[in-house]
Amino acid sequence: MDATNTQHKIRLAGIDSPEKSQPFGQVCKKSLSDLAYDHVASVESTKLDRYGRVIGKVLVNGQDVNLQQVRRGCGWHYKKYQNEQILDDRLIYNAAEESARASKVGLWADHEPVPPWEWRKVRRK
Repeated sequence: MDATNTQHKIRLAGIDSPEKSQPFGQVCKKSLSDLAYDHVASVESTKLDRYGRVIGKVLVNGQDVNLQQVRRGCGWHYKKYQNEQILDDRLIYNAAEESARASKVGLWADHEPVPPWEWRKVRRK
């Protein structure tokens, strides 16, 4: 909600997280809620997606929420769109995913986690 109590749907830039019905989907939804719900946040955004959602980097107290989700094993660095990120973010998000994978945190505890873009493709058929 913004200062006028208008709710905005934000698509987290640079990452893709499990769908709610996917393994770890609810865990990752709670993680995002813990990081951002009922907090004052700012969004660095440059565009809308085809559904009219703002695509952006969410910051709470200067902390990059998108990056924290990746570090917690609650998202993939969305390499399909990495060229839309500044180079520093691209490198940091990629390193965060590699670290989460190596540590088997969050969704990386699963033996073969299915990326959400593949999950959605199968569900559409």
